[in-house]
Amino acid sequence: MMTAFKAGDRVLVLDEAISGKVLNTQGATVTIETEDGFALSFEAHELIHLKSKTDLKENLLHNDINSALSEKEDYKPKKSVRTKPKARFEPTMEVDLHIHQLTKSTKNMGNYDMLSLQLDTAKHKLEYAMKNRIQKIVFIHGVGEGVLKMELEYLFNRYENLKYYDANYQKYGVGATEVYIYQNPK
Repeated sequence: MMTAFKAGDRVLVLDEAISGKVLNTQGATVTIETEDGFALSFEAHELIHLKSKTDLKENLLHNDINSALSEKEDYKPKKSVRTKPKARFEPTMEVDLHIHQLTKSTKNMGNYDMLSLQLDTAKHKLEYAMKNRIQKIVFIHGVGEGVLKMELEYLFNRYENLKYYDANYQKYGVGATEVYIYQNPK
């Protein structure tokens, strides 16, 4: 039996020493404000209604705790998948900047237009990775005359929270650059 939560309800978090007041609910997700003033989100089945701050013992004997505990007993944790040590260091995102990968035809494009398209793609993918907290990204630029690689390095130097270096030679050869994005910049 799941109880609906509404703004202002006092709640206790199961398996945590946290209690607070409900700020809002979105589906099964309930956002609460803790006693310390932090806003935290929990699933509804992780919370128990409290009638008052001092009435904790009585609420623990309430039916909500029994239903919550029975749900918890039914829970079976997923088996963890072991990754090989090498796989941990593989980049999570690859971006091929070869022009034939970015457009169907280069018929009416000059060298400047092609380079601009490649750099715009690199910038968008880099910002996407930062926004989605992807730590490693490999830009495959090829060898050529080195113009794209030099422009990419100029682009990367504009950001303070990343470092870049040549990607794995065995996998990509000479024509790729790996970018490592620091998740907590100082």
